Amino acid sequence: MRDYERRLFGIIEEIKIMSESYLVLKNLLRTEKGVARAEKENQYLFSVAKNANKIQIKKAVQDVYKVSVRSVNTQVVPGKLKRVRTQLGKTPEWKKAIVTLKEGQKIDLA
Repeated sequence: MRDYERRLFGIIEEIKIMSESYLVLKNLLRTEKGVARAEKENQYLFSVAKNANKIQIKKAVQDVYKVSVRSVNTQVVPGKLKRVRTQLGKTPEWKKAIVTLKEGQKIDLA
């Protein structure tokens, strides 16, 4: 294998890892409660894929944000009943992850 092929293979593998990470992490929740937890307890809230487990979430946060994760807690948030005129509906349930970083680590919320 030539040198440029090795580099190309490495780049392709890195792209695969990053794309898997972005499939797991949907977005960083910037709520009032989430920002307060980030400042006081070094915990960040993420909306994640419903089928993602704690190991996948930890790896995705470490790959995307380049930080060390201490622990991950997950919670399935139930959907709410909504009414539009006479029709009843329900918002979909979603999964929330509370990621605690090691001391000295930080994610930029800007």
